[in-house]
Amino acid sequence: MLKTYNPDSISSSRSNYSHAVEIPPNARTLFISGQVPVAADGSTPNAIEEQVALAFDNVQMVLAEADMTLEDVVRVNVYLTDKDYFPAFRDLRNRLFTKHKAASTALAVDALAHPQFKVEIEAVAAKID
Repeated sequence: MLKTYNPDSISSSRSNYSHAVEIPPNARTLFISGQVPVAADGSTPNAIEEQVALAFDNVQMVLAEADMTLEDVVRVNVYLTDKDYFPAFRDLRNRLFTKHKAASTALAVDALAHPQFKVEIEAVAAKID
């Protein structure tokens, strides 16, 4: 089980994330490349809410392939091409990470690999089998 740290001595997070997550000894560690909002058929939705959902779906499919779930995620890094997209990201992250709150960083960037991408999500997960 992953242990989270949220000290009372610093400002509490206003979203469902932890300030730190500890990986236990002998855990398998999975580093997930940035997942973009591209469906299996190659399509990319336009709406930011759909793009965030699809990118998180892709993360979850990679986790499932490694016999892991969101509860095994240690860290999530999110890149958004507009600061106005943060609420859409935060809303879905808060609905997905309810039992376990991964450490998280979200950044607004000028651009991603393709102009139609508004979000990219990378993650690190760990699990003891």
